[in-house]
Amino acid sequence: MWEKAFSEAPGYYDHAQAQQHSLELTTIKDLKQYLDWQHIKHCLLRPYFEVEDYPVVEARELLPSFEIDLYEYKKLPGFSMVAFERPLNSFREIFQYDALHTLLDWQHADIVNAACQLESSVFGANLRTFQSRLPKRSHPEFLKNFGECDICCMESYDRMLPFLLQLERAHILAHDSSQHFSMAGIYASLPSNLDSELKQFGLKIGKFRPGDNLMYECNRLFVYQFLMELHGFPIVSERRTSASLFARRLHRMGEKFMVRVLGQSDRTITTLLSGLEATKRRRHYPYVEKIALVAVNPNQKETISLLKDQGFLVDEKKNICILRVIYQQHQYSPKNVREDRALSVLRQEIIHPISGRVLDHLNIIQNAQNMILRLNDIVRGELRGTITYKRREIIRNTDTHESRLKFLYSWLSKHTHRIVDYSDEFYSQVVKVLDGYLLTPENWDVFNEYKELHQEVWAKYSQIQQARKVRTLEDLRSRVYKGEKISYLRMLELMTEILGELKYEIVNYFDQLVAKVLVIGEDVVSDSYVMRSYIDKKDEELTDYGLKVKKYYSRLVSLLDEFRSIRKSRTTSVSDQSFQNF
Repeated sequence: MWEKAFSEAPGYYDHAQAQQHSLELTTIKDLKQYLDWQHIKHCLLRPYFEVEDYPVVEARELLPSFEIDLYEYKKLPGFSMVAFERPLNSFREIFQYDALHTLLDWQHADIVNAACQLESSVFGANLRTFQSRLPKRSHPEFLKNFGECDICCMESYDRMLPFLLQLERAHILAHDSSQHFSMAGIYASLPSNLDSELKQFGLKIGKFRPGDNLMYECNRLFVYQFLMELHGFPIVSERRTSASLFARRLHRMGEKFMVRVLGQSDRTITTLLSGLEATKRRRHYPYVEKIALVAVNPNQKETISLLKDQGFLVDEKKNICILRVIYQQHQYSPKNVREDRALSVLRQEIIHPISGRVLDHLNIIQNAQNMILRLNDIVRGELRGTITYKRREIIRNTDTHESRLKFLYSWLSKHTHRIVDYSDEFYSQVVKVLDGYLLTPENWDVFNEYKELHQEVWAKYSQIQQARKVRTLEDLRSRVYKGEKISYLRMLELMTEILGELKYEIVNYFDQLVAKVLVIGEDVVSDSYVMRSYIDKKDEELTDYGLKVKKYYSRLVSLLDEFRSIRKSRTTSVSDQSFQNF
């Protein structure tokens, strides 16, 4: 029934419908629009209706930083694909693949290899090439469907896709001799060169130094995770790692391309592409987006009502919609308190399952109220869901305090950036819920039993509390407080106040945050205007305002000295402890 509905879909894919006998796609933009529908249809909607208990993607799984997938759904489709807005040049390409050819390619060829001339037909050669990479169980059905047909033309892609999904490696789309897209190859190995990419990126951002093994070992995982997340993935399977690093390489080469991959574990179509920039300014990284079937939170009643009225729900009983999320990458900066934030959500689009119409004004995955409700459910033991604790253990419910603490740790780890960035009102609600659970006397006996877990959660909570203060210091460095520009005096007053509070919270010490405090403070105390206008002048040359600036400046310098002493003592004690252990 659903196939009939989608085959009659108007609107979004009018281009494909109008030219179903002559599908002429010439640009990556046109190709992407066409492939969006084909991949949604065959890789998301078909499995949803055909596979029992299809594992719908939870909205939080589309929020960076992405969680590692520990389970692979063998019954679900998976694929990788690369498309070039140019013809392939077999000998000069930087990857290996089995070539397919259109009839036009042979007609325009200047020289034809003698062995190829012996082929009875171009179509037959393509069929044999494809069949050689297809599992044997699918050969009869493949030959029945295609016989001597042209499997390379885009008109055949819809029917070819179920067979393409059975191939272990990537298929390739590229321009033919008429500058239209066609299938140009299969069984492509996308080179990743992970070791070289990782080390070059780590050196570039200052996390590695040549020959420094200890620095490399300490920072390798951070660099690896940051590099992968820039391209839309956690540290995951070889298929997705190769796709992301290959896209990175193509982007550096200035190619107009699209790399697309679907994992059997993440159930998400991830697209990396370049060459679609609306402005002349070149992006630092490939454009990243994800498409998945997502259940709308039941608490978003108005959103559900709107989607239901306008026909955007794939399954009205379960509130399932097709969600596309577009991401924005962030260049690494050691001065940023959110140092490990590589990716953030730029835009969300809900796609109509029939017309393809898009709604982009609804917030499905970042609703702050949903986050608070979820946090409440965790501490009350009412949450049913799945999380990965420390990348090694799957927790499926919050029935016990042990599970709740593990859930809390994972929830706080995932949403650290959002809790640090969101409004004071949101943060106060988070504090109320966490304090109500972690500080209540009724739970002390339980927390003593799980002392290590409780301390882990409390440390993560303390880190977030301190990070919010450091985040405020970041804004104050630019003389901005709560979105408004402030004077130098007000900046120094607030900075000394915050550093005074933070000094007493360092009982839970986080070296990265203290390092950020020192960098921010040093930027302020070395400000040339402040030095020239106030600090280098004699007291009698200053107004009352200038004297106050000088007074708070001195306090700031003293506080920074205290933080340096704290950091030095902590570093020394850690070194001594490491030496004793050694």
